[in-house]
Amino acid sequence: MDTLLKDFRYAWRMLWKNPSITIVIVLSLGIGIGANTAIFSVVNALLLRPLPYPQPDRLVAIWLHSPGIGILRDWPSPGQYVDIQNENHSFDELAISHSTSVILTGFDKAERINVLRTSSSLLRMLGAKPQLGRVLLPEEDVPGKAPVALLSDALWRRRFSADPQILGKSITLDGKQITIAGVLAPEFRLDSEVMPSEDPMDKIDIFLPLPLGADAAQRRGDENYNLVARLKTGVSVAQAQADVSGIADRIRLKDKRDRTFGMTVIGLQEQIVGDVRRSLLVLMGSVALVLLIACANVANLLLTRATGRQKEMAIRLAVGADSARIVRQLLTESLLLSLIGGAVGLLIARLGLSVVRAMNPGNIPRLEDIGISGLVLAFTFGLSVLTGLLFGVVPAWRARGVDLNTALKAGGRSGGNDGSLRLARHRLHGLLVACELALSVMLLAGAGLLIRSFLHLENVPPGFSVDHLLTMNVDAEGPKYRDEKATGQFYQDLLDRVARMPGTKVVGTVSALPLTGTVGWGGISVEGYNPPPGQELQVDSRVASAHYFRAMEIPLLKGRFFSDMDRSGTQQVAIIDENFAQRFWPQGNPVGKHLWFNPKKPFTITGVVKAVKQYGLDNDGKIAVYFPDTQRPNSMMYLVIRTSFDPSTIARPVIAEVHTLDPNVVVTEITTMRELLYHSLARQRFATSMLFAFAAFALLLATVGVYGVLAYLVSQNRRELGIRIALGANSANVIGLVVRYGMGLATIGMIVGVLGALLLTRVMTTLLFGVTPTDPLTFSVVILILGAAALAATIVPAWRAMDVDPMVALRQE
Repeated sequence: MDTLLKDFRYAWRMLWKNPSITIVIVLSLGIGIGANTAIFSVVNALLLRPLPYPQPDRLVAIWLHSPGIGILRDWPSPGQYVDIQNENHSFDELAISHSTSVILTGFDKAERINVLRTSSSLLRMLGAKPQLGRVLLPEEDVPGKAPVALLSDALWRRRFSADPQILGKSITLDGKQITIAGVLAPEFRLDSEVMPSEDPMDKIDIFLPLPLGADAAQRRGDENYNLVARLKTGVSVAQAQADVSGIADRIRLKDKRDRTFGMTVIGLQEQIVGDVRRSLLVLMGSVALVLLIACANVANLLLTRATGRQKEMAIRLAVGADSARIVRQLLTESLLLSLIGGAVGLLIARLGLSVVRAMNPGNIPRLEDIGISGLVLAFTFGLSVLTGLLFGVVPAWRARGVDLNTALKAGGRSGGNDGSLRLARHRLHGLLVACELALSVMLLAGAGLLIRSFLHLENVPPGFSVDHLLTMNVDAEGPKYRDEKATGQFYQDLLDRVARMPGTKVVGTVSALPLTGTVGWGGISVEGYNPPPGQELQVDSRVASAHYFRAMEIPLLKGRFFSDMDRSGTQQVAIIDENFAQRFWPQGNPVGKHLWFNPKKPFTITGVVKAVKQYGLDNDGKIAVYFPDTQRPNSMMYLVIRTSFDPSTIARPVIAEVHTLDPNVVVTEITTMRELLYHSLARQRFATSMLFAFAAFALLLATVGVYGVLAYLVSQNRRELGIRIALGANSANVIGLVVRYGMGLATIGMIVGVLGALLLTRVMTTLLFGVTPTDPLTFSVVILILGAAALAATIVPAWRAMDVDPMVALRQE
C-alpha cells in the first residue's frame, strides 16, 4: 500500500509538470465519461431499474388491435374485461381503470384534475399504501356505495396545504360532492406512461372507484379502459399471450369483429420504455464510440509524452528498477488521469441531465426520476478505471522496451539513409489515429442521417398555417353544461366576444387540435361502401365551429365550409378531408354523399378540406371527418385565434373573456401554434442534437489526433527532413511528404469507418424519416467534412516541416 501511495504521489507530480497536456487529457476523458454517465443514468432508470411496484416483472397490460382497419393499439371495454376475467388461466389479478379529467371547484380558481376511476385490485397490485385513511375497498367495485376519493400526496399538499384533518371532508368534482377517504403515500405515483389515455395527461391526482354493474358484460363497444394484470407464478408473457389470443378469437366470433381483431399482452415496463428503447441504445452506442475516440487520442498523447521520457525510464532501469515497476508507475499515472477525468465527467453528467430536463424531449418517461444513483456512481468509477487501463496499457507496455544504449546517448535519434522518413516507428500512432477517424465517420454518419431526417420532417407541410395563431383548451364541464344547448350557447358567446377583440382576425373551435395528441375516432359507414364481413371503417372524428378552417387556414378543396345555417334540427352535415375523399371517391365528387354513425342519422358531406398532420409531422393518421359544433356540441374544445400581431399578447384578455362568461370554466394548454409545432418535434430534435454534439466532439478529437501525430512525426524526423532540404528538396516535396502521410491515415480511417457505418446505421431505421440508412448524400458530406478536417490538421505540421533549418537540424543530431 505504501508503494502504491508513493506511485500516486509521483504520478501527481509528473502530471502537473505538464499541465497543458494533463488538462487536455482530463477534459477529453471528462466529456467522454460524462456523456456515458449521463446516458447510462437514463438507461438505468428506464431499462435496468425495475418499476416501483411489487413484483414488477409479473405486471402486464392488455390492449386490443385490429391492423386490418388501421388500429394498432386500442383500449378494451368493460365487456372484454369481464370475458378475460372469467376465461383466463394466466392471471392472479386483473384490474380495469379509466383515466379522464374533471373540474375541481370550491377554491378561488377552478382547476382541471387528472382522475383515475379504477377497480380496487389495481391499487392492491401496485402496492399503493395510504399515509392517511385507506385505499379503495373491494366492495366499492360494485354500484350502491357512496362515492369516495383518494388524493395523491402532490395534490394534497398543493391544494389542501397537507391538511391532516382532510379525511371525511368533501370535494366538488364536475359539480358532484365526493368524500375524501384517504391520501396516498408520497412514494406512490401513477402517470400516463402506465395508464395511457385518449386525452394527454401527466400524473394522476385523484383515484375514484369504478363500480361495474350487472350490465358490464354487455358494454362491449365502450372501448376506453386500461386493463392491467398480474401474471401467475411461473407464467410467462408469451404463455399469457397465447391464453388471451384464444379469448380474443372467441370475442371476434361472438361480437362479429374485424377478422384481424386480437389482443396484445405486454409487460408494463416494456410498455413504458418501448418507444424510447432504440433511441437510448443508439445514444449509448454513440457515447461509447466517443469514449473510444477519446481513449485513442489520450493514448496517442501519452505515447508522445513517453517518447520525451525515454531518458528518465532508461535511468530508472539503469539504477535497478525492473520493467514491471516502470509499467506499474505509468499505469498508475493513467489511472490517476482517468479518475480525475471521471470526477469531471460526473459534473458534466449532472449538467447534461439538467440540460435534458430543460429540453424536455417528450419521449423520455419519468424524466424527473433520472439522476446520479449509487449504481450510476459505480458505473462511472468502473468506467474510469477501465478507461485508464485502456488508454494506458499501450504506452506502459512500450516503455518497458526502452533501449538503454539509444536512450542514454546524447544523439539518440537515428535517421535512415534510404531517402524516406522512418515511418515504421510511428505505425502505432498512425493506427490509433486511423481508428479515431473510423469511429468518427460512424458517428458523423449517424448524426448526418438524423439531421437530414429532421430537416425532411421540418419541411413537411402540416396542412395549416402555424403563424399568428393562439391556441388554448377550454373545458366547460359540470352540471351547468350537461345540457347540449347550454354548452353550445357558451361557446357561441365566447366566439362572439373573442371575434370582437382588437387584433382578432378569425376565431374558431375544434374538439381535437392538431399536434396536441388528443384522440377522437370512431366507426362510420359510407354511402356505396360495403366493408368485408366483420370489418368496421374507423375514422378520426372532430367537432369544429364554422370558422375553424379559416382560423387555421386549412384550404377548402371542394364544396363549402360549415355555416350558421347548419344548426340543430336541420340536415346533419359533415366535412371530410382529402384522404377520405381520395379513398372512396378518387375520380368523383363526394359532396352530397352520405355518412352514417348509426342507421337512423345520415350526414351529408358538404365539403372536402386539406388533410392535416393531426398526430405529428411524421404520422399520417387516419382519414378524418368534421362535424359542426352547432349540431354536435362538445364540452371541451380548443380555441384557435388568428391575430394580426404577436398572438401571445392576446392570451390574458381571451382568458378574461372566458371567465367573464363563467369563472368556473378551466383554461389550459395556452400556447401558440408555432410553439406547439416546435414541441411536437422535441423527440426528434433531442436525438439529433445529442448525436450531433457527440459527432462534433468526435470530429474535434480526430482532427486533434491527426494534428498531434503529424506534429510528433515532424519533430521526430527533423534530421531526415533537414537532409532532404540540404540535398535540394523544395517546399512542395516536403509538404507533400507530410500531407500524403496524413491523408493516407485519413483515407484508411474513412474507408473502414464507412464500412462500419453502413452496418451500424441500419439499427437507426425506425428513427429516420425521408432518408435511408445508406443515404449517399449523407455519406458523401461526411467524407468531405472529415477529409477537409484531416487536411486542415496536416497543414500546420506540413508547414513547420518546410521551415526546418538543415544546419540546425544536423547540428542538433
